[in-house]
Amino acid sequence: MKKTLSKYIVEPQTTIIETMGIIDAGAKGIAYVCENNILKAVVTDGDIRRFILKNGDLKTKIVEIANPNVKCIDIAAGIDSKEYMLDKKITSVPIVSSSGQIIAIDFLHGEKIYKNTNLKTPVVIMAGGKGTRLLPYTNVLPKPLIPIGDKTITEHILDQFRKFGCEQFSIILNYKKNLIQAYFQELEMSDKVEFVEEQEFLGTGGGLKLLDGKIKETFFMTNCDVLIEEDYSAMLDYHKQQGNIITLVCAVKKITIPYGTVILNSDGQIDNFQEKPSFSFITNTGFYIIEPEFLKYIPENEFIHITDVIQNCLAATEKVGIYPVSEAAWMDMGEFSELDKMKQRIEDMKM
Repeated sequence: MKKTLSKYIVEPQTTIIETMGIIDAGAKGIAYVCENNILKAVVTDGDIRRFILKNGDLKTKIVEIANPNVKCIDIAAGIDSKEYMLDKKITSVPIVSSSGQIIAIDFLHGEKIYKNTNLKTPVVIMAGGKGTRLLPYTNVLPKPLIPIGDKTITEHILDQFRKFGCEQFSIILNYKKNLIQAYFQELEMSDKVEFVEEQEFLGTGGGLKLLDGKIKETFFMTNCDVLIEEDYSAMLDYHKQQGNIITLVCAVKKITIPYGTVILNSDGQIDNFQEKPSFSFITNTGFYIIEPEFLKYIPENEFIHITDVIQNCLAATEKVGIYPVSEAAWMDMGEFSELDKMKQRIEDMKM
């Protein structure tokens, strides 16, 4: 099926932060740079991620980082676009005229190609909290069992990891732990899940200490209210290449002030006006790639947040990095306002 072209096309002078919004809206991780509808370059969320990691200015023009070597198909060539994409290991391809104008963009109809889907990497899911932001629901049902469509949020998380060949899961429990264990004992994959019980609330860092000595290789850790729609194999590769003790998966979030703002000079007089300014932030999603050595920085039997453990690592001059993803790749149901959005996103992903 051909998609609406405007969702995936940007002008060369479009800024990177504006392009991120277009890529998010198109939900395919890509945009094509065109001038007068003539194809000039391509940019992916990966290109933008690498630019962010170099501390690049998000107001830079997209043409400065876009790749001019675009794979495309001449409409006169009669090439099967799906076979072409599978052969080139790409997920979209523009169809162009002899003059280079984009006529259409074909996608792999929801099919995604990942570098590695046989990771076998252990996964830890933090599911011991009370879910106070979702009260009064969580007075009755613990957050890990809250349904998103026809499955619980935890099942969606497990499914996402299983796409990449992850089969070893440790779920850290506390609040309503018996109810959670009873539910998962009925699932077909129950033999793949190990439950680790906190005797008291230890926080997102303290609970991990219970796995000290049990996990002896790089592992993923995620909160039980987060879904990340990204290439987990690329995340893992980046983490190892950087030699980090922990890598935080972070979303680039853009906030627009819905008012005109006033800029003052040093005398307190009006210097200028700015209409609806936008600001971008790098936000912790609650998803991490971690080395087992990280656990030695967690105190025994003590409540501690993982961010405080990370501070301990920084104080010891350990390498701590980030892997940036787009705002659209991050789904968080930690608050009611986001719960319905996640439900809709998951339904859209099925289409």
